[in-house]
Amino acid sequence: MKAGSNLEKVLKAGHFAFTGEVGPPRGANVEAIRKKAGFLKGMVDMANMTDNQTAMVRMSSWAGSLILLQEGIEPNYQMVCRDRNRIAMQSDILGAYAHGIRNILCLSGDHQQFGDHPKAKGVYDIDSIQLISVVKKMRDEETFLGGDTLDVAPRMFIGAAANPFGVPFEWRVHRLAKKVAAGADFIQTQCIFNMARMREWVHQANDMGLTEKVYILAGVTPMKSIGMAKYMKSNVPGIDVPDEIITRLQGVEKKLVADEGIKIACEQIEEFKEMKGVAGVHLMPIEWEHRVPEIAERAKVLPRPQV
Repeated sequence: MKAGSNLEKVLKAGHFAFTGEVGPPRGANVEAIRKKAGFLKGMVDMANMTDNQTAMVRMSSWAGSLILLQEGIEPNYQMVCRDRNRIAMQSDILGAYAHGIRNILCLSGDHQQFGDHPKAKGVYDIDSIQLISVVKKMRDEETFLGGDTLDVAPRMFIGAAANPFGVPFEWRVHRLAKKVAAGADFIQTQCIFNMARMREWVHQANDMGLTEKVYILAGVTPMKSIGMAKYMKSNVPGIDVPDEIITRLQGVEKKLVADEGIKIACEQIEEFKEMKGVAGVHLMPIEWEHRVPEIAERAKVLPRPQV
């Protein structure tokens, strides 16, 4: 049996984790993933392989994850509840584990009305919190959701998402608590731009003792342009972009905006290194994988620990 999760080992050893993300292609282009992987190798402890993000059809997460494995990068296999019932989910978890995938991120999934097949039937047989509990049951109790016994259990390191910026804000930490209770081992947050809100959310999680039970990876996305910042502020649900971010980007020369976006991201990472309750950073470069080595170096997260 292949080794367990590298991310789990990094976190349990007390290192500040640094993870990345790869968006699969809108086709069967293996080289597209290999090219992106080349920029991340040696830079991150693990890389998410997204699952039909924004409800747009892409190469499947498990297939992309296998390519990452071939390229020497530990994948985080994403699974959304939108597209599968509980039978397919459990089957895919077994298949992924059999091929050496050791991390899974349990998500609800963007609603299909926002993607390229708005008339598709949403499955949502179980929700993301129930999916967490299913993976935990398969791993720890070695049984299927239906009660039958597994022959070889999938020893997955279980991840979940959290959005500190949803409304009402007061409920956010309680939703986190439900995911922790269901069995989440680590949490990846939504892209963070409103640091004041993030500080408060982490403070609440600390006060409730949640950060002693789960590893929180703070989501960081570098702004590429003023247009990107304005679009995310106005059009992306669940993302909070304060006016001061846009003002700061507007305050530099146009050719320096991307560099300023990276500078802001690196400042965030530096703060997260010192923030009680935050165990690492999840970098979401959004088709900017080629800038990951530069960001990793400027954020002083290299070299990555070998555990």
